[in-house]
Amino acid sequence: MDNTPLKGKVGLVTGAGRNIGRAIALALADAGATVAVNVRASRDEGQSVVDEIVGRGGDAMLVGADVTQRAEVDAMIAAISKRFGRLDIVVNNAAIRHEHAFADLPFADWRAAQAVCVDGAFHCIQAALPSLRASGAGAVINIGGMTAHTGAAMRAHVVTAKAAIGGLTRALAHELAEFGITVNCVAPGMIDTVRNPASATGNPRHRSGHEPLLGRCGTVDEIASAVVWLAGPGARFITGQTLHINGGAYLGV
Repeated sequence: MDNTPLKGKVGLVTGAGRNIGRAIALALADAGATVAVNVRASRDEGQSVVDEIVGRGGDAMLVGADVTQRAEVDAMIAAISKRFGRLDIVVNNAAIRHEHAFADLPFADWRAAQAVCVDGAFHCIQAALPSLRASGAGAVINIGGMTAHTGAAMRAHVVTAKAAIGGLTRALAHELAEFGITVNCVAPGMIDTVRNPASATGNPRHRSGHEPLLGRCGTVDEIASAVVWLAGPGARFITGQTLHINGGAYLGV
């Protein structure tokens, strides 16, 4: 079995400084891809990911950009093209995930969730489209979420944004197929991650009602391995799909 199915490919992972994004960046690199590690503000975390990839013998670059700002995204894509000469894989992972009761949800927080998750994916895919077309085997993987399908209290802004990502995935699968570009969505369930104490305390409330049938939370590496597969040669006949990775929690709803 080829341990480097992505050799010669270049991938971009947004929000790659920690947790799922970090694991995806490392996994793409382990599979042979050159990786552009995107962060907005946490440059130290992003550089740590780059350093780890290089330390493992891979190639990577840090690309700081706020994905809600088109000028910054355009500059990011241009920097990737200048450094590596191509871009084959776009992983839209950047998102806002904090909880907030709808009755008190500031409109600014509502808009921020849509801006980072949905507008960010729009900007990154559209800006990267010429490179993805030129690839001949381009892949877009959007990171959704189980609650986009089940709903969840205290997360109206997040659920709405993640549901929109599913719709964008299906729409672009139709539109980009003629260019050989696949577009899929990975929807994680309950995953062990390091949560930001400034935005949340403890586990999200919806976890108590969605117990995985397998009796445990997933790992970031289990999400990352699915992304690598969808980006690779073994998934070229798969597009417009949402891959649920939740240990059976969705079945128990």
